[in-house]
Amino acid sequence: MDRPLSYRRAYQAAEAFPDLSPANDAPTAPKSLARRKLFTVKRAEPEPRGAFGDVRSTTMSFRNMHEHGTLLTKYLEMRKAIFIDKLKWQVGEADRMEFDQYDTPACQWIVLHEFGEVLGGVRLLPSTAQCGIYSYMLRDAQRGILKGMPTDILFFDAPVKQGVWEATRFFVSDSVSSSRRLLVQQELFHQMTLAAEQSGALSILGIVPALWARWSRRLGVSASPVGAKFSIDGTASQSVLFNIDR
Repeated sequence: MDRPLSYRRAYQAAEAFPDLSPANDAPTAPKSLARRKLFTVKRAEPEPRGAFGDVRSTTMSFRNMHEHGTLLTKYLEMRKAIFIDKLKWQVGEADRMEFDQYDTPACQWIVLHEFGEVLGGVRLLPSTAQCGIYSYMLRDAQRGILKGMPTDILFFDAPVKQGVWEATRFFVSDSVSSSRRLLVQQELFHQMTLAAEQSGALSILGIVPALWARWSRRLGVSASPVGAKFSIDGTASQSVLFNIDR
């Protein structure tokens, strides 16, 4: 799916994340008046298109990646620049691209790009995925098969359910100017939510900076912490859960 981004559409959308309970089976979402809206940025008029440039969103998979030229290659190259070159993560790389055991036909990659330049991306993987001994990152960490990651990463047993997906490798390129960075972050989160929902997700698990409350306020979303804070390679993080309100 490859389409121009429209902030008139994005900010009029009624996507919402209710308050969450840190359990496998969350109770029914609260009534609409109790919800906290996603993208509740207040504007007298929609954001002018020129302020966001010609950014496009593409959701790729093994099934359709041939339709998008070199976009997947550029996306994996940007992941290397962010996670290996900048953050010094000890993860796999080959031919200037970063990858790991979760980049399989079960995953989807959501990429924001403009004039051929990758601005940001995130990876989605269903909690039902299985590739050899691996399933998804949070579950595998809990099972103790990911070196360097804590086993108490979640307060509950990692779910294996059709409606639960995991988001990983969320990033925005350093090339994005400070004046557009928040908009790019918000749009990337929005496109991730749409892709997950279209694939049948009801909830999204992910790892965010330990200052997740400030992080979520900046993005205009609501999330519940579902694991203890931990630190890897000097980065303090925490597992959180987002519910998708259809």
